[in-house]
Amino acid sequence: MSTAIKPEYQKELFGQPIGLYILFLTEMWERFSYYGMRALLVLYMTTATIGDDRGAGLGWTSKEALALYGWYTMLVYVMSIPGGMIADKLIGQKKAVLVGAIILCLGHGVLVLTDIWAFYTGLGLVILGVGLLKPNISTMVGGLYKDGDIRRDKGFSIFYIGINLGSLLATMVVGLVVAEWGWHAGFGLAGIVMVLGLINYIYGQKYLTHVGNLVEAKDDPNEISYGKLYSKLFSSPTQLTFTVILALLSGIGWYYLDWGYGLLFLFLTAIAALLMMIYKELDSQAYKDRFLVLLLSFIMVIIFWGAFEQAGGLMNLYTETNTDRVLFGWEIPTVMFQSLNAGFIILFATAVAGYWASRKLKGKEASSLFKMALGIIIMGFGFLFMVFAAMEFEKSGTSSMIWLVLAYLFHTIGELCISPVALSFITKLAPVKYASLMMGVYFAATGLGNKVAGIVGESATDYGEKTIFTGIVIFTVIIGGLFIAILKPLKRLTHGVEDQERDLKHEEAEGFELADD
Repeated sequence: MSTAIKPEYQKELFGQPIGLYILFLTEMWERFSYYGMRALLVLYMTTATIGDDRGAGLGWTSKEALALYGWYTMLVYVMSIPGGMIADKLIGQKKAVLVGAIILCLGHGVLVLTDIWAFYTGLGLVILGVGLLKPNISTMVGGLYKDGDIRRDKGFSIFYIGINLGSLLATMVVGLVVAEWGWHAGFGLAGIVMVLGLINYIYGQKYLTHVGNLVEAKDDPNEISYGKLYSKLFSSPTQLTFTVILALLSGIGWYYLDWGYGLLFLFLTAIAALLMMIYKELDSQAYKDRFLVLLLSFIMVIIFWGAFEQAGGLMNLYTETNTDRVLFGWEIPTVMFQSLNAGFIILFATAVAGYWASRKLKGKEASSLFKMALGIIIMGFGFLFMVFAAMEFEKSGTSSMIWLVLAYLFHTIGELCISPVALSFITKLAPVKYASLMMGVYFAATGLGNKVAGIVGESATDYGEKTIFTGIVIFTVIIGGLFIAILKPLKRLTHGVEDQERDLKHEEAEGFELADD
Protein backbone atom coordinates (compact mmCIF):
# COMPACT_ATOMS: atom_id res chain seq x y z
CA MET A 1 0.00 0.00 0.00
CA SER A 2 1.35 3.43 -0.87
CA THR A 3 2.57 5.63 1.97
CA ALA A 4 2.31 8.81 -0.12
CA ILE A 5 0.32 11.66 1.38
CA LYS A 6 -3.05 11.95 -0.26
CA PRO A 7 -3.75 15.15 -2.16
CA GLU A 8 -6.47 17.40 -0.71
CA TYR A 9 -9.17 16.15 -3.05
CA GLN A 10 -8.77 12.51 -1.88
CA LYS A 11 -9.18 13.31 1.79
CA GLU A 12 -12.36 12.15 3.50
CA LEU A 13 -14.67 13.33 6.25
CA PHE A 14 -17.21 10.95 7.83
CA GLY A 15 -16.41 8.41 5.08
CA GLN A 16 -17.14 10.81 2.21
CA PRO A 17 -14.82 13.02 0.08
CA ILE A 18 -14.32 16.46 1.63
CA GLY A 19 -15.28 17.95 -1.72
CA LEU A 20 -18.81 16.71 -1.08
CA TYR A 21 -19.15 19.08 1.86
CA ILE A 22 -17.84 22.05 -0.13
CA LEU A 23 -20.53 21.40 -2.74
CA PHE A 24 -23.00 20.73 0.11
CA LEU A 25 -22.46 24.19 1.60
CA THR A 26 -22.48 25.94 -1.78
CA GLU A 27 -25.76 24.32 -2.70
CA MET A 28 -27.17 24.96 0.78
CA TRP A 29 -26.76 28.74 0.45
CA GLU A 30 -27.93 28.73 -3.16
CA ARG A 31 -31.06 26.83 -2.15
CA PHE A 32 -31.59 29.25 0.76
CA SER A 33 -31.71 32.08 -1.77
CA TYR A 34 -33.95 30.15 -4.18
CA TYR A 35 -36.44 28.71 -1.70
CA GLY A 36 -36.61 31.96 0.23
CA MET A 37 -37.62 33.64 -3.03
CA ARG A 38 -39.98 30.81 -3.97
CA ALA A 39 -41.80 30.94 -0.64
CA LEU A 40 -42.42 34.69 -0.98
CA LEU A 41 -43.22 34.93 -4.68
CA VAL A 42 -46.93 34.02 -4.90
CA LEU A 43 -47.78 35.75 -1.61
CA TYR A 44 -45.98 38.93 -2.70
CA MET A 45 -47.73 38.98 -6.07
CA THR A 46 -51.20 38.51 -4.53
CA THR A 47 -50.77 41.06 -1.73
CA ALA A 48 -52.70 44.28 -2.34
CA THR A 49 -50.80 47.26 -3.77
CA ILE A 50 -51.86 49.40 -0.80
CA GLY A 51 -49.80 47.09 1.39
CA ASP A 52 -50.27 45.30 4.69
CA ASP A 53 -47.90 44.76 7.60
CA ARG A 54 -45.36 43.34 5.13
CA GLY A 55 -45.58 46.27 2.72
CA ALA A 56 -47.24 46.70 -0.65
CA GLY A 57 -47.43 43.80 -3.07
CA LEU A 58 -48.30 43.64 -6.75
CA GLY A 59 -52.04 43.16 -6.26
CA TRP A 60 -52.40 40.32 -8.79
CA THR A 61 -55.16 37.71 -8.76
CA SER A 62 -54.35 34.18 -7.60
CA LYS A 63 -54.67 32.91 -11.17
CA GLU A 64 -52.23 35.51 -12.51
CA ALA A 65 -49.75 34.85 -9.71
CA LEU A 66 -49.86 31.08 -10.17
CA ALA A 67 -49.36 31.50 -13.92
CA LEU A 68 -46.15 33.52 -13.42
CA TYR A 69 -45.07 31.17 -10.65
CA GLY A 70 -45.36 28.27 -13.09
CA TRP A 71 -43.36 30.04 -15.79
CA TYR A 72 -40.67 31.22 -13.37
CA THR A 73 -40.11 27.89 -11.63
CA MET A 74 -40.15 26.10 -14.98
CA LEU A 75 -37.60 28.41 -16.62
CA VAL A 76 -35.30 28.18 -13.60
CA TYR A 77 -34.89 24.49 -14.34
CA VAL A 78 -35.29 24.48 -18.13
CA MET A 79 -32.27 26.80 -18.35
CA SER A 80 -30.27 23.90 -16.94
CA ILE A 81 -30.09 22.48 -20.48
CA PRO A 82 -28.13 25.39 -22.01
CA GLY A 83 -26.30 25.58 -18.66
CA GLY A 84 -25.18 21.99 -19.09
CA MET A 85 -24.21 22.57 -22.72
CA ILE A 86 -22.11 25.61 -21.82
CA ALA A 87 -20.30 23.55 -19.20
CA ASP A 88 -19.76 20.58 -21.52
CA LYS A 89 -18.49 22.58 -24.48
CA LEU A 90 -17.08 25.91 -23.28
CA ILE A 91 -16.05 26.38 -19.65
CA GLY A 92 -16.46 23.13 -17.71
CA GLN A 93 -18.74 22.42 -14.79
CA LYS A 94 -16.53 24.05 -12.16
CA LYS A 95 -16.42 27.45 -13.85
CA ALA A 96 -20.11 27.24 -14.77
CA VAL A 97 -20.99 26.93 -11.09
CA LEU A 98 -18.81 29.95 -10.31
CA VAL A 99 -20.37 32.13 -13.01
CA GLY A 100 -23.87 31.00 -12.01
CA ALA A 101 -23.25 31.93 -8.38
CA ILE A 102 -22.09 35.43 -9.37
CA ILE A 103 -25.17 35.98 -11.56
CA LEU A 104 -27.41 34.82 -8.69
CA CYS A 105 -25.83 37.35 -6.35
CA LEU A 106 -26.62 40.09 -8.89
CA GLY A 107 -30.18 38.85 -9.41
CA HIS A 108 -31.10 38.81 -5.74
CA GLY A 109 -29.45 42.20 -5.33
CA VAL A 110 -31.69 43.69 -8.03
CA LEU A 111 -34.80 42.23 -6.37
CA VAL A 112 -34.19 44.47 -3.36
CA LEU A 113 -35.39 47.39 -5.49
CA THR A 114 -39.13 48.07 -5.49
CA ASP A 115 -39.64 48.97 -9.17
CA ILE A 116 -41.50 46.51 -11.39
CA TRP A 117 -38.58 46.45 -13.87
CA ALA A 118 -36.33 45.30 -11.03
CA PHE A 119 -38.79 42.51 -10.21
CA TYR A 120 -38.69 41.10 -13.74
CA THR A 121 -34.95 41.72 -14.19
CA GLY A 122 -34.15 40.04 -10.87
CA LEU A 123 -36.24 37.00 -11.77
CA GLY A 124 -34.47 36.80 -15.14
CA LEU A 125 -31.02 36.88 -13.54
CA VAL A 126 -32.02 34.22 -11.00
CA ILE A 127 -33.22 32.02 -13.87
CA LEU A 128 -29.87 32.39 -15.69
CA GLY A 129 -27.82 31.85 -12.52
CA VAL A 130 -29.62 28.71 -11.43
CA GLY A 131 -29.45 27.37 -14.99
CA LEU A 132 -25.66 27.49 -14.85
CA LEU A 133 -25.19 26.37 -11.27
CA LYS A 134 -27.80 23.71 -10.61
CA PRO A 135 -27.04 20.93 -13.16
CA ASN A 136 -23.30 21.33 -12.98
CA ILE A 137 -22.89 21.22 -9.22
CA SER A 138 -24.95 18.02 -9.14
CA THR A 139 -22.79 16.46 -11.86
CA MET A 140 -19.68 17.39 -9.87
CA VAL A 141 -21.04 15.42 -6.90
CA GLY A 142 -21.19 12.30 -9.06
CA GLY A 143 -17.62 12.95 -10.22
CA LEU A 144 -16.33 12.59 -6.65
CA TYR A 145 -16.90 8.80 -6.78
CA LYS A 146 -15.46 5.97 -8.84
CA ASP A 147 -17.73 3.72 -10.88
CA GLY A 148 -19.51 1.11 -8.77
CA ASP A 149 -18.99 2.91 -5.44
CA ILE A 150 -22.10 2.26 -3.34
CA ARG A 151 -21.36 5.45 -1.40
CA ARG A 152 -22.56 7.47 -4.40
CA ASP A 153 -26.27 7.23 -3.49
CA LYS A 154 -25.54 8.10 0.14
CA GLY A 155 -23.35 10.99 -1.02
CA PHE A 156 -26.23 12.37 -3.06
CA SER A 157 -28.52 11.99 -0.05
CA ILE A 158 -26.07 13.98 2.09
CA PHE A 159 -25.89 16.57 -0.69
CA TYR A 160 -29.68 16.58 -0.70
CA ILE A 161 -29.64 17.39 3.01
CA GLY A 162 -27.67 20.51 2.10
CA ILE A 163 -30.38 21.49 -0.37
CA ASN A 164 -33.05 21.12 2.24
CA LEU A 165 -31.09 22.63 5.10
CA GLY A 166 -30.94 25.76 2.94
CA SER A 167 -34.67 25.48 2.32
CA LEU A 168 -35.38 24.97 6.03
CA LEU A 169 -33.34 27.98 7.09
CA ALA A 170 -34.89 30.13 4.36
CA THR A 171 -38.50 29.28 5.15
CA MET A 172 -37.94 29.64 8.89
CA VAL A 173 -36.07 32.96 8.72
CA VAL A 174 -37.36 34.75 5.62
CA GLY A 175 -40.97 34.77 6.85
CA LEU A 176 -39.90 36.46 10.09
CA VAL A 177 -37.74 38.99 8.22
CA VAL A 178 -40.63 39.87 5.90
CA ALA A 179 -43.04 40.22 8.84
CA GLU A 180 -40.64 42.65 10.53
CA TRP A 181 -39.11 44.61 7.63
CA GLY A 182 -41.17 43.87 4.52
CA TRP A 183 -41.02 41.91 1.28
CA HIS A 184 -37.87 43.41 -0.19
CA ALA A 185 -35.88 42.82 2.98
CA GLY A 186 -36.64 39.13 2.43
CA PHE A 187 -35.38 39.36 -1.14
CA GLY A 188 -32.24 41.11 0.11
CA LEU A 189 -31.54 38.41 2.68
CA ALA A 190 -31.58 35.83 -0.12
CA GLY A 191 -28.84 37.82 -1.88
CA ILE A 192 -26.66 38.03 1.23
CA VAL A 193 -26.63 34.28 1.79
CA MET A 194 -25.86 33.66 -1.90
CA VAL A 195 -22.68 35.69 -1.40
CA LEU A 196 -21.80 33.28 1.45
CA GLY A 197 -22.25 30.37 -0.95
CA LEU A 198 -19.96 32.01 -3.49
CA ILE A 199 -17.24 32.60 -0.88
CA ASN A 200 -17.46 28.98 0.32
CA TYR A 201 -17.15 27.65 -3.24
CA ILE A 202 -14.08 29.76 -4.02
CA TYR A 203 -12.42 28.70 -0.76
CA GLY A 204 -13.01 24.98 -1.39
CA GLN A 205 -11.44 24.74 -4.86
CA LYS A 206 -8.46 22.75 -3.56
CA TYR A 207 -10.82 19.89 -2.71
CA LEU A 208 -12.35 19.91 -6.21
CA THR A 209 -9.29 19.90 -8.46
CA HIS A 210 -10.19 16.56 -10.09
CA VAL A 211 -13.87 17.21 -10.88
CA GLY A 212 -15.73 19.64 -13.10
CA ASN A 213 -12.85 20.41 -15.46
CA LEU A 214 -13.45 21.05 -19.14
CA VAL A 215 -12.56 18.10 -21.39
CA GLU A 216 -11.16 19.59 -24.58
CA ALA A 217 -12.23 18.07 -27.89
CA LYS A 218 -8.59 17.48 -28.81
CA ASP A 219 -8.29 15.19 -25.79
CA ASP A 220 -11.14 13.04 -27.02
CA PRO A 221 -11.06 12.10 -30.71
CA ASN A 222 -14.58 10.71 -30.46
CA GLU A 223 -16.05 13.99 -29.18
CA ILE A 224 -19.05 15.11 -31.26
CA SER A 225 -20.22 18.71 -31.18
CA TYR A 226 -23.88 19.60 -30.81
CA GLY A 227 -23.68 21.47 -34.12
CA LYS A 228 -22.55 18.31 -35.93
CA LEU A 229 -25.31 16.32 -34.26
CA TYR A 230 -27.93 18.75 -35.54
CA SER A 231 -26.40 18.72 -39.03
CA LYS A 232 -26.69 14.92 -39.14
CA LEU A 233 -30.42 15.29 -38.51
CA PHE A 234 -30.95 16.05 -42.21
CA SER A 235 -29.49 12.67 -43.20
CA SER A 236 -31.66 10.79 -40.68
CA PRO A 237 -35.20 10.46 -42.14
CA THR A 238 -36.90 9.05 -39.05
CA GLN A 239 -35.49 11.62 -36.63
CA LEU A 240 -36.09 14.45 -39.12
CA THR A 241 -39.74 13.42 -39.57
CA PHE A 242 -40.40 13.44 -35.83
CA THR A 243 -38.68 16.82 -35.51
CA VAL A 244 -40.81 18.34 -38.28
CA ILE A 245 -44.00 16.99 -36.67
CA LEU A 246 -43.02 18.46 -33.31
CA ALA A 247 -42.16 21.79 -34.94
CA LEU A 248 -45.60 21.91 -36.62
CA LEU A 249 -47.26 21.17 -33.29
CA SER A 250 -45.22 23.99 -31.78
CA GLY A 251 -46.57 26.35 -34.43
CA ILE A 252 -50.12 25.27 -33.61
CA GLY A 253 -49.43 25.90 -29.93
CA TRP A 254 -48.09 29.36 -30.78
CA TYR A 255 -51.28 30.17 -32.74
CA TYR A 256 -53.92 28.76 -30.39
CA LEU A 257 -52.26 29.41 -27.02
CA ASP A 258 -49.74 32.27 -26.95
CA TRP A 259 -46.19 33.10 -27.99
CA GLY A 260 -44.77 31.93 -24.65
CA TYR A 261 -46.03 28.40 -25.15
CA GLY A 262 -44.96 28.52 -28.79
CA LEU A 263 -41.38 29.37 -27.84
CA LEU A 264 -41.39 26.70 -25.13
CA PHE A 265 -42.59 24.04 -27.57
CA LEU A 266 -39.97 25.07 -30.15
CA PHE A 267 -37.25 24.86 -27.51
CA LEU A 268 -38.45 21.40 -26.47
CA THR A 269 -38.51 20.37 -30.13
CA ALA A 270 -34.86 21.37 -30.47
CA ILE A 271 -33.96 19.39 -27.34
CA ALA A 272 -35.95 16.35 -28.53
CA ALA A 273 -34.10 16.45 -31.87
CA LEU A 274 -30.76 16.59 -30.05
CA LEU A 275 -31.66 13.66 -27.80
CA MET A 276 -32.76 11.59 -30.80
CA MET A 277 -29.43 12.22 -32.50
CA ILE A 278 -27.44 11.43 -29.36
CA TYR A 279 -29.34 8.13 -29.13
CA LYS A 280 -28.53 7.34 -32.75
CA GLU A 281 -24.83 8.16 -32.32
CA LEU A 282 -24.27 5.98 -29.23
CA ASP A 283 -21.90 3.19 -30.20
CA SER A 284 -23.40 0.18 -28.41
CA GLN A 285 -26.87 -1.23 -27.79
CA ALA A 286 -26.27 -1.22 -24.04
CA TYR A 287 -25.65 2.53 -24.08
CA LYS A 288 -28.72 3.05 -26.26
CA ASP A 289 -30.92 1.02 -23.92
CA ARG A 290 -29.67 2.86 -20.83
CA PHE A 291 -30.23 6.20 -22.54
CA LEU A 292 -33.81 5.19 -23.35
CA VAL A 293 -34.49 4.14 -19.76
CA LEU A 294 -33.09 7.44 -18.55
CA LEU A 295 -35.47 9.37 -20.80
CA LEU A 296 -38.43 7.25 -19.63
CA SER A 297 -37.51 7.96 -16.01
CA PHE A 298 -37.91 11.67 -16.75
CA ILE A 299 -41.64 11.04 -17.22
CA MET A 300 -41.80 10.13 -13.54
CA VAL A 301 -39.82 13.27 -12.72
CA ILE A 302 -42.30 15.53 -14.54
CA ILE A 303 -45.32 13.91 -12.91
CA PHE A 304 -43.78 13.94 -9.44
CA TRP A 305 -42.87 17.63 -9.50
CA GLY A 306 -46.13 18.56 -11.18
CA ALA A 307 -47.85 17.37 -8.03
CA PHE A 308 -45.20 18.16 -5.44
CA GLU A 309 -44.74 21.81 -6.46
CA GLN A 310 -48.27 22.64 -5.36
CA ALA A 311 -46.40 23.39 -2.12
CA GLY A 312 -45.19 26.77 -3.37
CA GLY A 313 -48.41 27.60 -5.22
CA LEU A 314 -51.85 26.18 -4.47
CA MET A 315 -50.96 24.74 -1.05
CA ASN A 316 -49.24 28.00 -0.14
CA LEU A 317 -52.38 29.99 -0.95
CA TYR A 318 -54.55 27.40 0.79
CA THR A 319 -52.43 27.75 3.93
CA GLU A 320 -52.75 31.55 3.80
CA THR A 321 -56.53 31.69 3.36
CA ASN A 322 -58.11 28.44 4.59
CA THR A 323 -55.95 27.14 7.42
CA ASP A 324 -56.15 27.94 11.14
CA ARG A 325 -52.51 28.88 11.75
CA VAL A 326 -52.81 29.98 15.37
CA LEU A 327 -50.63 28.00 17.81
CA PHE A 328 -50.57 28.96 21.51
CA GLY A 329 -51.94 32.38 20.63
CA TRP A 330 -49.36 33.08 17.87
CA GLU A 331 -50.29 33.05 14.18
CA ILE A 332 -47.61 31.13 12.30
CA PRO A 333 -46.51 32.94 9.10
CA THR A 334 -47.61 31.04 6.00
CA VAL A 335 -44.06 30.91 4.65
CA MET A 336 -42.90 28.88 7.66
CA PHE A 337 -45.06 25.92 6.66
CA GLN A 338 -42.71 25.46 3.72
CA SER A 339 -40.05 24.48 6.28
CA LEU A 340 -41.93 21.27 7.12
CA ASN A 341 -40.69 19.57 3.96
CA ALA A 342 -37.08 20.61 4.51
CA GLY A 343 -37.18 19.71 8.20
CA PHE A 344 -38.55 16.24 7.49
CA ILE A 345 -35.86 15.68 4.85
CA ILE A 346 -33.10 16.54 7.31
CA LEU A 347 -34.64 14.15 9.83
CA PHE A 348 -35.21 11.23 7.47
CA ALA A 349 -32.78 11.55 4.51
CA THR A 350 -29.91 9.45 5.85
CA ALA A 351 -32.32 6.91 7.35
CA VAL A 352 -34.11 6.41 4.03
CA ALA A 353 -30.81 6.20 2.13
CA GLY A 354 -29.44 3.74 4.69
CA TYR A 355 -32.59 1.61 4.43
CA TRP A 356 -32.26 1.33 0.65
CA ALA A 357 -28.50 0.59 0.83
CA SER A 358 -29.11 -2.14 3.41
CA ARG A 359 -31.90 -3.59 1.30
CA LYS A 360 -29.64 -3.55 -1.75
CA LEU A 361 -26.82 -5.40 0.02
CA LYS A 362 -29.32 -8.05 1.15
CA GLY A 363 -30.28 -8.71 -2.46
CA LYS A 364 -33.82 -7.30 -2.18
CA GLU A 365 -35.50 -5.04 -4.71
CA ALA A 366 -33.90 -1.60 -4.38
CA SER A 367 -33.41 -0.40 -7.95
CA SER A 368 -33.58 3.31 -8.68
CA LEU A 369 -36.62 2.80 -10.90
CA PHE A 370 -38.50 1.02 -8.11
CA LYS A 371 -37.64 3.75 -5.62
CA MET A 372 -38.81 6.46 -8.01
CA ALA A 373 -42.14 4.77 -8.80
CA LEU A 374 -42.78 4.12 -5.11
CA GLY A 375 -41.89 7.74 -4.36
CA ILE A 376 -44.64 8.96 -6.71
CA ILE A 377 -47.22 6.77 -4.97
CA ILE A 378 -46.19 7.82 -1.46
CA MET A 379 -46.21 11.50 -2.42
CA GLY A 380 -49.62 11.07 -4.03
CA PHE A 381 -51.08 9.63 -0.85
CA GLY A 382 -49.97 12.82 0.90
CA PHE A 383 -52.64 14.71 -1.02
CA LEU A 384 -55.29 12.57 0.68
CA PHE A 385 -54.69 14.73 3.75
CA MET A 386 -55.26 17.85 1.67
CA VAL A 387 -58.57 16.30 0.55
CA PHE A 388 -59.47 15.86 4.23
CA ALA A 389 -58.41 19.47 4.88
CA ALA A 390 -60.67 20.71 2.06
CA MET A 391 -63.57 18.64 3.39
CA GLU A 392 -63.09 20.11 6.87
CA PHE A 393 -62.98 23.62 5.40
CA GLU A 394 -66.27 23.03 3.57
CA LYS A 395 -67.93 22.06 6.85
CA SER A 396 -66.48 24.60 9.28
CA GLY A 397 -64.91 27.41 7.24
CA THR A 398 -61.38 26.53 8.36
CA SER A 399 -59.07 23.52 8.49
CA SER A 400 -56.52 22.22 10.96
CA MET A 401 -52.76 22.54 10.55
CA ILE A 402 -52.35 18.80 11.20
CA TRP A 403 -53.50 18.01 7.64
CA LEU A 404 -50.68 20.15 6.22
CA VAL A 405 -48.14 18.51 8.52
CA LEU A 406 -49.19 15.01 7.43
CA ALA A 407 -49.30 16.00 3.76
CA TYR A 408 -45.78 17.43 3.88
CA LEU A 409 -44.55 14.32 5.72
CA PHE A 410 -45.75 11.98 2.96
CA HIS A 411 -44.51 14.38 0.28
CA THR A 412 -41.08 14.32 1.92
CA ILE A 413 -40.82 10.53 2.11
CA GLY A 414 -41.84 10.36 -1.54
CA GLU A 415 -39.30 13.02 -2.46
CA LEU A 416 -36.51 11.12 -0.72
CA CYS A 417 -37.38 8.07 -2.81
CA ILE A 418 -37.17 9.92 -6.12
CA SER A 419 -35.15 13.13 -6.14
CA PRO A 420 -31.67 12.21 -4.78
CA VAL A 421 -32.09 8.80 -6.39
CA ALA A 422 -32.77 10.37 -9.79
CA LEU A 423 -29.67 12.55 -9.49
CA SER A 424 -27.53 9.51 -8.79
CA PHE A 425 -29.29 7.47 -11.51
CA ILE A 426 -28.33 10.03 -14.15
CA THR A 427 -24.63 9.84 -13.24
CA LYS A 428 -24.84 6.04 -13.62
CA LEU A 429 -26.66 5.83 -16.96
CA ALA A 430 -25.78 9.00 -18.86
CA PRO A 431 -22.97 8.83 -21.46
CA VAL A 432 -19.96 10.50 -19.83
CA LYS A 433 -19.42 13.18 -22.47
CA TYR A 434 -23.08 14.21 -22.22
CA ALA A 435 -23.25 14.05 -18.42
CA SER A 436 -23.92 17.76 -17.86
CA LEU A 437 -26.43 17.90 -20.70
CA MET A 438 -28.42 14.98 -19.28
CA MET A 439 -28.35 16.53 -15.82
CA GLY A 440 -29.70 19.65 -17.51
CA VAL A 441 -32.46 17.61 -19.19
CA TYR A 442 -33.34 16.17 -15.77
CA PHE A 443 -33.71 19.65 -14.30
CA ALA A 444 -35.66 20.73 -17.39
CA ALA A 445 -38.05 17.84 -16.69
CA THR A 446 -38.29 19.17 -13.14
CA GLY A 447 -39.05 22.58 -14.63
CA LEU A 448 -41.80 21.18 -16.84
CA GLY A 449 -43.24 19.59 -13.72
CA ASN A 450 -43.21 23.03 -12.10
CA LYS A 451 -45.11 24.48 -15.05
CA VAL A 452 -47.63 21.64 -14.84
CA ALA A 453 -47.98 22.48 -11.14
CA GLY A 454 -48.82 26.08 -12.03
CA ILE A 455 -51.41 25.01 -14.60
CA VAL A 456 -53.00 22.54 -12.17
CA GLY A 457 -53.01 25.19 -9.44
CA GLU A 458 -54.69 27.70 -11.75
CA SER A 459 -57.48 25.20 -12.46
CA ALA A 460 -58.45 25.23 -8.77
CA THR A 461 -60.12 28.59 -9.48
CA ASP A 462 -62.63 26.76 -11.68
CA TYR A 463 -62.86 23.32 -10.06
CA GLY A 464 -62.04 23.89 -6.39
CA GLU A 465 -59.19 22.66 -4.20
CA LYS A 466 -60.82 19.38 -3.17
CA THR A 467 -61.32 18.27 -6.77
CA ILE A 468 -57.72 19.12 -7.68
CA PHE A 469 -56.27 17.34 -4.62
CA THR A 470 -58.39 14.24 -5.30
CA GLY A 471 -57.34 14.15 -8.94
CA ILE A 472 -53.67 14.31 -7.97
CA VAL A 473 -54.06 11.33 -5.62
CA ILE A 474 -55.68 9.16 -8.29
CA PHE A 475 -53.32 10.11 -11.11
CA THR A 476 -50.07 9.67 -9.17
CA VAL A 477 -51.05 6.27 -7.80
CA ILE A 478 -51.94 5.05 -11.29
CA ILE A 479 -48.67 6.28 -12.84
CA GLY A 480 -46.51 4.88 -10.04
CA GLY A 481 -48.30 1.55 -10.30
CA LEU A 482 -47.75 1.37 -14.07
CA PHE A 483 -44.00 1.86 -13.73
CA ILE A 484 -43.80 -0.83 -11.06
CA ALA A 485 -45.74 -3.16 -13.40
CA ILE A 486 -43.09 -2.73 -16.15
CA LEU A 487 -40.14 -2.66 -13.75
CA LYS A 488 -38.54 -5.93 -14.92
CA PRO A 489 -38.22 -5.05 -18.63
CA LEU A 490 -36.95 -1.58 -17.72
CA LYS A 491 -34.29 -3.06 -15.44
CA ARG A 492 -33.15 -5.38 -18.22
CA LEU A 493 -32.57 -2.34 -20.42
CA THR A 494 -30.12 -0.91 -17.85
CA HIS A 495 -27.85 -3.94 -18.50
CA GLY A 496 -27.04 -4.42 -14.81
CA VAL A 497 -25.58 -0.96 -14.22
CA GLU A 498 -26.70 -1.14 -10.57
CA ASP A 499 -26.15 -4.86 -9.98
CA GLN A 500 -22.45 -4.71 -9.09
CA GLU A 501 -22.54 -1.83 -6.61
CA ARG A 502 -20.54 -2.43 -3.46
CA ASP A 503 -18.77 -0.55 -0.68
CA LEU A 504 -15.53 0.79 -2.18
CA LYS A 505 -14.56 2.93 0.81
CA HIS A 506 -11.52 0.82 1.64
CA GLU A 507 -10.76 -0.44 -1.85
CA GLU A 508 -8.27 2.24 -2.91
CA ALA A 509 -5.75 0.72 -5.30
CA GLU A 510 -2.07 1.59 -4.91
CA GLY A 511 -1.75 2.54 -8.55
CA PHE A 512 -4.72 4.89 -8.29
CA GLU A 513 -3.09 6.92 -5.52
CA LEU A 514 0.29 7.09 -7.23
CA ALA A 515 -1.22 8.11 -10.54
CA ASP A 516 -3.20 10.93 -8.94
CA ASP A 517 -0.15 12.09 -7.01
